[in-house]
Amino acid sequence: MYFELKKPDLSKIKERNLIQSLSENSRNKEIIFDFVKKTFEPEYIYWDNVKYKEPAPVGITKEELWKLVKIVRGSQSIKSPIKNKSGDNFKWIKIPCLEEFFHEIDMNTGGELFVRKSDIDKQNKQKLISRGIMEEAIASSQLEGAATSRQVAKRMLRDGRKPRNASEQMIVNSYLSMREIEEKYKNEKMSLPLLLELHRMITNETKDDEGDRPRLRTDKDNIYVIDKASGNIYHEAPKVDFVNKELKLLINFANDELETDSFVHPVIKAIMLHFWLGYLHPFTDGNGRLARLLFYWYLIRKGYWAFVYLPISKIIKKSPNQYKMAYVYSEQDDNDLTYFIDYNIRKIKLAVRDFSEYLEKESWGNIRMKKAGELKYKLNERQIYLLRYLSGDQEERTTQKMHMNIYQITKMTAGKDLNILVQKGFLRPIKKGRNIYYYGTSKIKELF
Repeated sequence: MYFELKKPDLSKIKERNLIQSLSENSRNKEIIFDFVKKTFEPEYIYWDNVKYKEPAPVGITKEELWKLVKIVRGSQSIKSPIKNKSGDNFKWIKIPCLEEFFHEIDMNTGGELFVRKSDIDKQNKQKLISRGIMEEAIASSQLEGAATSRQVAKRMLRDGRKPRNASEQMIVNSYLSMREIEEKYKNEKMSLPLLLELHRMITNETKDDEGDRPRLRTDKDNIYVIDKASGNIYHEAPKVDFVNKELKLLINFANDELETDSFVHPVIKAIMLHFWLGYLHPFTDGNGRLARLLFYWYLIRKGYWAFVYLPISKIIKKSPNQYKMAYVYSEQDDNDLTYFIDYNIRKIKLAVRDFSEYLEKESWGNIRMKKAGELKYKLNERQIYLLRYLSGDQEERTTQKMHMNIYQITKMTAGKDLNILVQKGFLRPIKKGRNIYYYGTSKIKELF
């Protein structure tokens, strides 16, 4: 069953009569437009919320209020290059909250909004990048059905263990793909071969719903986005001829080679690319992960380096139904892409807040440990950061390979770091099979 939004019948409400009525009742006009304003922020809402929104102005029905909302939104809308399967352009609105947010990002070079560059040395930067990419890879895969806990997934990635099932393979693929973007592909222009390569990486050694290797789909594949609980169809992928034509435009847009009616901020463009690829659904599987990967690729390529620290999928995973409905509202409510943009901006803000809180907590603990570790035990910053990490959980551990990967150091340097910590009594090595795992000891408490 195809899911359709419930819409009020506005056909009998004449725009001219509504405007005239407002002009004659100027006393209530301010209250009415204040109500309309509140449908834009703090959240851009649809009719299903407007009809219950209180307090509502007197002397006007909720249907008339919604008609007025649609008039105002229509007058402010900007055409995007994204088209639906009928050939109509999606539109969007520069909602009030965007200007301040973008100003803060741009004034701080896309990064210092989250953390000052002066506070990030090379070692800490690698740690934060690893954390962000790891969390994003896990959450993005879980959004697409990966049935592996965050704790197990993080340990697998840190240990460098090979995946044991399809869910773990999805996570490893997403992690390696994010790494490749941050280290290599951020410097490359988008192209169909690059898009196919990114898709190949995130679907490596996995299968689609038909048990086949994920690939570019054909019209015979009949791809639907279905809610597993209700069985409702939320999206039917467009025909392949349309997809092929639109993919060329998407690639041009990603390379800033497609003219638009007005300036589009890079964060908005990244969100549009996310939506566009998700709407086209060009592959038999992996579309959601690829869409979110494309979001990161574009922002990192444009110099918004701090986004690599922000696992936005981790925030989205907390409200998957809202994420799904952001697509639905945009597709079914007059091609209004603002719903999807607004949802993603709010999640980015939450990700920024979470990261700032994490950084503040880590910084406070690191300052105390750094002072004791450097003065009393002559430890370097990598060793101090490792002990800080291990102090939070007795079950946590590291290996030589993990230490190498997180701080991008040689095998010899990693081995020296760990051996010194063992000699000083901060780590205890335990051999399991071919691997040696290092666990923190109670002596770490001396650094607090």
